[in-house]
Amino acid sequence: MTSVVDPQARSTDTLLESAGLPAGDRRLFRQYGWGPARVVPREAVHKAIERHAAVDPAAIAVEHEGRVLTYGDLDRHADRLAAHLVTRGVRVGDNVALVLRRGIPMAVGILAILKAGAAYVPQDGRVTRPAALKHILATTRARLVLTQSDVPVALPSGQTSLDIDSFMEECGDFAPVNVDVPPGRGCYVLFTSGTTGMPNGVVITHANVVNLLHSEPGDLGIRPGTVVGQILSIAFDMAAWEILGCLTHGGTLLIRGDDIEETARRVDVLVATPTILASLDPDRCERVRTVAVAGEPCPRPLADSWARTKTFYNGCGPTEVTIVNTMQAHRPDADLLTIGKPLPNNTVYVLDEVGRPCPIGEIGEMWAGGDCVSAGYLANPDLNAARYAPDPFLGGGRMMFRTRDLARWTSDGQLEPFGRTDDQVKIRGFRVELDSVSAVLEQVPGCTRAVTLKLDSRTLVAFVQPATVDPGAARRAVAETLPYYCTPEVVYPVPELPMTSRGKIDKRLLTDLARNKENAG
Repeated sequence: MTSVVDPQARSTDTLLESAGLPAGDRRLFRQYGWGPARVVPREAVHKAIERHAAVDPAAIAVEHEGRVLTYGDLDRHADRLAAHLVTRGVRVGDNVALVLRRGIPMAVGILAILKAGAAYVPQDGRVTRPAALKHILATTRARLVLTQSDVPVALPSGQTSLDIDSFMEECGDFAPVNVDVPPGRGCYVLFTSGTTGMPNGVVITHANVVNLLHSEPGDLGIRPGTVVGQILSIAFDMAAWEILGCLTHGGTLLIRGDDIEETARRVDVLVATPTILASLDPDRCERVRTVAVAGEPCPRPLADSWARTKTFYNGCGPTEVTIVNTMQAHRPDADLLTIGKPLPNNTVYVLDEVGRPCPIGEIGEMWAGGDCVSAGYLANPDLNAARYAPDPFLGGGRMMFRTRDLARWTSDGQLEPFGRTDDQVKIRGFRVELDSVSAVLEQVPGCTRAVTLKLDSRTLVAFVQPATVDPGAARRAVAETLPYYCTPEVVYPVPELPMTSRGKIDKRLLTDLARNKENAG
């Protein structure tokens, strides 16, 4: 009988052996680092939405401030708009900007752009700066900007736009388009903050998105009739999890107004950043059965408070690896709050500074591989070369992405996070992980959120929420837990930590506030 050995497995074993890993660690590197293999549809994202519209056109697809849109109407409006986009010259592989505020036109615009074969480029029309928008439109070479009549958008000269809400009110015949969209084409282009002051555009493909949404636990258990909250900024990648995750499974997308909690109390599934979740009371959100957080470190007390009565997922993954590439269902009695394991068809490698596999249990940098890895940055070859690399473990021309997140494998194969490489700072010559300091502060009685910042080469400061936290007790907790150089010079209690438009802690604003306080003192 002939034994068939996977050549790539043999190649990986050779790489691991050359890295000096003992046999046991070589086995666990593969066992822990490879997510389960699952079969997912090889199709464009919107095909699943179209199927729900055909099967149950009367089901409610979207609700916003008392107005509802059925799946049948959503599909019809999107078909008509997609046909118009095609007549305007939009083709497969193009990019169409979506610059508006959350609402029903947002859902119609997304679906129409996908039906036309293009990728949507989401921006919040109320907060996007004109200079940033000009850069985004130039980088994506967007053929058209879809917006809405009540959102003033300052467009560059020569750029054409279309108000979705006005278009939806018009009548007229149209020929439905049936565009073949390969799964490897762009689904959306998400812009992340750049080191030069201008954002970087990341191309996320249909295949990337389908892999997350059509496998457990990334589907979040959403099924027809499930109500999913849409509370995040459309310019934030986790909003795609809310919107596309809901509509591809036949759920009802409940788009929030000004009151986030009013929406959260009415939904079954809630996707949020820890900062936003900390503003909500789990006891007042009795209907919620599933919560997923990502985007920034989650405090253990916050996770415990929601996991007592809900299914609570803690996840991790930058935009470049399609929203999240690891998740873990947390329990209050768990020893650790981890970010879990690689999701289906994904891989995670914990590597040292020169790219060698770390022994199991040793802290290293996470590199992500598999179907989550996006198509890269638009018009930025230098950044692509710095952050993406050929995957030596999967081979076959696959790429892996350098996340800059630090973690180690636990003994049972989960990833314990240790902040980011760019959150490591030098204080008095010593290396300090800012997230580790914040994690200690969040264990202080009464503290729900904390953030630690570097002011200069000798000074750390911290902000804690709420204002009733004892700053002296907070400093003592750090001094008793971490080395002396990790203790903040000052801890400022505040009623509530400020948020960016994407629902994360606004560290830039807090740094300015700390400097002002220091100068005033």
